[in-house]
Amino acid sequence: MYTRRDFMKLSALFTASAALPLLQACGKNAAMQPDAPLAIGYLPIVDAAPLLVAHGKGLFEQHGVAAAKPMLFRSWAGLVEAFLSGQVNLIHVLSPMSVWMRYGSRAPVHALMWNHVCGSALTVRPDVNALADLQGQTVAIPFWYSIHNIIVQQMLRQAGLAVVEKNPQAGQVRLTVMPPSDMVAALAAKQIGGFIVAEPFNALAEAKGVGKILRFSGDIWRDHACCLSMMHDHDIQSRPQWVQNVINALVDAAAFAKHHRSETAELLAKQGIRHYTPHDAKVLRAVLQPEPIVWQKYERTGAIRHADWQQRRVDFQPFPFQSYSELLVKLLKETHLAGVNTFLNDVQPEKAARELFDTRFVERALQRDGLMSSFGLQSLQRQKTFAL
Repeated sequence: MYTRRDFMKLSALFTASAALPLLQACGKNAAMQPDAPLAIGYLPIVDAAPLLVAHGKGLFEQHGVAAAKPMLFRSWAGLVEAFLSGQVNLIHVLSPMSVWMRYGSRAPVHALMWNHVCGSALTVRPDVNALADLQGQTVAIPFWYSIHNIIVQQMLRQAGLAVVEKNPQAGQVRLTVMPPSDMVAALAAKQIGGFIVAEPFNALAEAKGVGKILRFSGDIWRDHACCLSMMHDHDIQSRPQWVQNVINALVDAAAFAKHHRSETAELLAKQGIRHYTPHDAKVLRAVLQPEPIVWQKYERTGAIRHADWQQRRVDFQPFPFQSYSELLVKLLKETHLAGVNTFLNDVQPEKAARELFDTRFVERALQRDGLMSSFGLQSLQRQKTFAL
């Protein structure tokens, strides 16, 4: 999914010059088909759950939205290229990628809601018991512009370890971009000391007995988002009611996933009728509905240090809190990122938090039928909590 070639291709796509031909093609498609049906693009990870549940449970149709079968992509580059060119009009992306897309390529797009919260972890070999044990070794990340890269670099920095891209020595840890589908095998072969990535790959390493959770990302950055749902500005401006109906369906899907975890695992699994992902239902259930005895083990081992936060391994809450977006940009500026990232110099956290999201649609969606309380929301304001 996330090879070096993929990163280089995205680096090109996320420049204004390279994105322009794709965006022009997107504009032509929109002019020819102003009422195009919903076309979803996704990668086969838990992050895509609301999009897939909304399709699989017929929620789009319930809200009057004609939706084609979701298109599975194997790389972020392929997904983003299809989105910028208008082949698909609804996607999920890693939240830091939305910053890159908006300010690097200057694409006329907006994030409209969060897909899920938490749902990632730092998984290590069984012989690794602390961050210090990773010095001189390699840790795999799914992408440079990811929550995973931001969090692991904060962890390593606090532990007094420096990040390098090759030849790690004592006191250093090498970070490398690796496809999540390769991470478990690389860990088993001891080619890497650990990886930090979205589920269900952490659960898969546990199930195979080749890795253990050193720390959950949600136990560091409380209720953080990972992936966001994005749509084109021309849809938002020219058919706002259609966009509202899409978001209504996605919010309903997030509520379903939150309260029907086992059924959601079955729907997303390779055994499901739709075959949305290649993952086994048992592994997905371990993510969506872990046994209490397993959760207690994580508290004993230190994978969970803030039990009072009462986090879930993965959870669903669609509203994009501004405090999160501000902290995201601030931490991104402190994070080592491969490639050219000078555009970040001019990105102001508070301004970016307002520009990245169009919250009107998710706010209206949450005002229906007691959905605020369904997600445990008391208000649409929240203080950020980041505690290593």
